[in-house]
Amino acid sequence: MSHASHTPAGAHGSWLDYPDVRLVRTLAGAVIQLADLGTLSAFSLPYPAEAQRALDRTVLACLLRGVEEVPRSLPELLFWCHSRPLEDWPLDLPPDAFGPGDCLVDPEALVPTQLCHEWWIRGKDGGAAQFDREVVHTAMRLCRNASSPESYVAFRRLLVERPVLTGVERFETETDLYLAPVQELLDQCYAAVPASYEREGAYVTCGRCLTLLTPLTGGGWWCERDRCRRRGAPPHGRTVHGADAAGLLQLARPLRQFVTSPGRAEVDLEARLTALGLRVQLWPGFDAYDLRITFPDGHVWAVDVKDWKHPGLLGRAAQPVRAEPPYDEACWVVPGEQAEAHRDYLGTYRRNRPAAAAGLPLFTDDRLVALAATRLGGARGPQLTDLA
Repeated sequence: MSHASHTPAGAHGSWLDYPDVRLVRTLAGAVIQLADLGTLSAFSLPYPAEAQRALDRTVLACLLRGVEEVPRSLPELLFWCHSRPLEDWPLDLPPDAFGPGDCLVDPEALVPTQLCHEWWIRGKDGGAAQFDREVVHTAMRLCRNASSPESYVAFRRLLVERPVLTGVERFETETDLYLAPVQELLDQCYAAVPASYEREGAYVTCGRCLTLLTPLTGGGWWCERDRCRRRGAPPHGRTVHGADAAGLLQLARPLRQFVTSPGRAEVDLEARLTALGLRVQLWPGFDAYDLRITFPDGHVWAVDVKDWKHPGLLGRAAQPVRAEPPYDEACWVVPGEQAEAHRDYLGTYRRNRPAAAAGLPLFTDDRLVALAATRLGGARGPQLTDLA
């Protein structure tokens, strides 16, 4: 039976009105820190400070609620993280803080889930520094200084289409003139691949999302993207071994999650809309938004694509689309598969959306394509904001 609170705070209240929101963020940070240090299946005393803090606070939360069963050690806490969905923790959390079956650690691969990363990276308040945003903003500045929007598009395409690079491929990027303004930044984006991705001297990428697959102890492979896993066993992309494996690089996890993943959705949506006969520009105005869609009559839609697992966190992050380059209407889009995997995804987004973004609608990609086709066919229908 779920122990998490389902009592709303205020109108929908601030998430910080719930006492255990900060605890979940601490738990997420501890899990990610431990994963960065090594495998989540084997740790001994003394525990890292963040992990010890998470354990102590979880035990205290349990005791304050009269729960007799508490995690007595870090291994027990990690067992909770991969065996017990958040809705079954004895915590006071907002009703939109989790979906059914959401865990902080994947029970099969024993690595932090996408939800865990979203809680840690996107769950911060007060404008906390976020690595992926810092990288993107730095790239914008460098490319603006070089007066080269083409360089920014080339940079974004690299992160979307090549999240894994061999040493030779990284050297080849150094000779790409479009990437010249961001060369030093790329050294911060790509890092050496940990041994945990290797099996029998080889590394394998996912044929769908292009990121590296994690080998499972009992055989098989695991993809870090929730949306990819829901499609079934990941198809193998390329296999890297021998000399190429020795210098293999991959994007940092925040970039893979918040740049590569939505970037794949952006590129796919561009292709679908272009196939309708629309003019589509990716990342216009140095990424003011993701897609600028121009209809034959000159009407323009501005679209930002958000491939987030958790609609509550997405709603809390909602903000109006930037005004330049100019457009007539704007919206956010989420991949349909992501929305279908969560109960009432669009409704949860709307409930958590701040007043400043009340007019910002969220559609699935299929819905946006259907709306575009309807408008292209002469039936303009309602304004996008009327559907918010």
